[in-house]
Order: sequence, then C-alpha cells, then structure tokens
Amino acid sequence: MPSFSFPGPSDLVSFLIQAYFASAPSWNVDKMPDMTGKVIIVTGGSAGLGKLTVKALLEKNARVYLVARDENKAQAVIDEYTKITGRTAIFLKIDLADLHSIKAAVKEFLSKEKELHVLYNNGGVFMTPMDKLTAQGCDLQFGTNVLGHFYLTKLLLPTLISTVSNSSDKVRVVTITSSAHYLAKYKFNFASLKDGSERRKMNPMAMYSQSKTGNILFASELARRYGDKGIVSTSIDPGNLKETEINRDVHGISLESITLYFLQIHKPELGVLTQLYAGTSPEAKDMNGKYLGPWCRERTPRSEANDSKLAEELWKWMEEQVELVEREESS
Repeated sequence: MPSFSFPGPSDLVSFLIQAYFASAPSWNVDKMPDMTGKVIIVTGGSAGLGKLTVKALLEKNARVYLVARDENKAQAVIDEYTKITGRTAIFLKIDLADLHSIKAAVKEFLSKEKELHVLYNNGGVFMTPMDKLTAQGCDLQFGTNVLGHFYLTKLLLPTLISTVSNSSDKVRVVTITSSAHYLAKYKFNFASLKDGSERRKMNPMAMYSQSKTGNILFASELARRYGDKGIVSTSIDPGNLKETEINRDVHGISLESITLYFLQIHKPELGVLTQLYAGTSPEAKDMNGKYLGPWCRERTPRSEANDSKLAEELWKWMEEQVELVEREESS
C-alpha cells in the first residue's frame, strides 16, 4: 500500500484559511498594466478561469492564444470576446493528455510567433474515473495536469529564453495548482503515475491531490533551473471556486459531491485575480519560485510540495516520459 501521510494541523489550518478566511484582495484587474505587444498562451482557455484570463488579457491588448481541445467551444468563446473586447484570440488545439498533440501544437505556434511573454499552465481535469488514462498510459489527472504542462513548457523554453534576450523584462510561467494539495492522503508515489497495482489502490481525489502537489513541485523546479535565465515561475491556488466546469466528472450524490458543494464558495471572478496578478503585475516579476494563494498573496505549501529533492526527482521522471515519446517519433 502507499505510505500514509495524513495532513498535519498546520496543513489543515493553511487549507481552511485559503478556503474560507482569506482577506479581501488588495489587487484587481483595474491594476493590470497594458499588455500591448505581449504574446500569451492560456491552456484551458475555453472555460472557467482560463476563459476569464483570456478576456482580461484581451482587454489589456495582449495577443492571446487560447488553448483547448474542442475547436467549436473555443471558437464560440473567441467570437464572444471579439464582440466584447474588439480583439480576437487565436485558437491553438491541444489535448494535454496526448504528448504528440502538444508537440504538433507548439510547432504550429512557432510557425507564427518568435516570442512568448507569459505561459499560463491553467488547463486541467478533476476527479476523473480511475479507468481513464492519457494516450501514453499515465493517470489522466497527473498526465493532463502535470506531465502535459511540463512538456508544453519544455518545448517552449527556447522561445521563452530568447524572448528575455530581446526584452528588458522577464517572462513568466504561471502554473495553476490547488489547496487540495494540503489534503493529500499519501506520500508522493511515482508508481501510481502510470497504470498498475499502486495506482489502483488510489482513488480520484487522491490522484487529484497528488497532481496538484506535482504542479507545485514542477513550478518550483522550473524556477530553480531557469530563474537565472529570466523566467519567473510561480504556482497559483485560485481558491475554492463555484460556477466553473471543473466538476464535470463528479456525478450524482456522493460524499465527494456534498463536500465540494460546501467547499466551493467563491466566484470565479475572484479566483482569477491571483493568476492575473502573477502573470502581469510588476510586483510579481520578483516572485520566482513562489506559491501564491487567495488573493494575490504568497502562501506556504505543504512540506512535501516544498521538497526540492522530490521536485528534482519528478522533473527527471517527466523527462524520461517525454524521451520515450520522442524516441517513438524518431524511430
């Protein structure tokens, strides 16, 4: 069995503060700077926080690539926001659960753009059934939420770094996590990331919590490796939000659905503030490696998510998964 690591009192306190008792925000979208000339990618841009992020960036004159799987749904959002903002986002089709899809999309993006100023690793899935896997056989939640964004970021690193060299400003990678990482029941278990006996001992919520720990570990290791090259990497907890599509795989009346009803209390318009702050505010350019939570404030993640050795191990594991796919393509 995976080794238990129940949340300690400090983790529970941190979770409750971020879920229920966060102070009112001192920053809002009116404080966003003009983003003219900035090229930005937003994954999961056709729904929820991603959709709101796209809208706010368009209103500040950014050139925005809206990443989604469903072209019809994405186009409806693009058309809606063109009418509202007078600016048109650009659709970029990516299935984060398929590394081949990610590579093809990056090739398309690089055929159009030479620079990238902000990457929002926002897309993700929640509480998906345990029989669901990625195209490469990983747990769907971890593969989509963490590995997919790792590969997207890895392929875009040369462009991010070259953008810094052509600018007086730093570039930013904003990775969305969740306070659910505080509630992880098990220690991080690499054997559960691909299908097998260890994974089948887990449940959807445990896998989600582990993926959110993975988001923080990835963001902090990215900060460590590339901070000196002008990349500002942050991880963001947007808060416990209602009225998003994150619960699409939670069906019927269950302990999970009842718990979520009482936990998800904040409006998405409030939840989006922290990631907009991290990606655009002048203050956030000095927050490399930080974990931010409600609302636009630095927080302290669970100790496991703050483990630099574990972050390095995870980076190595993800590199190995990517290399397997790249060898397949070259053979």
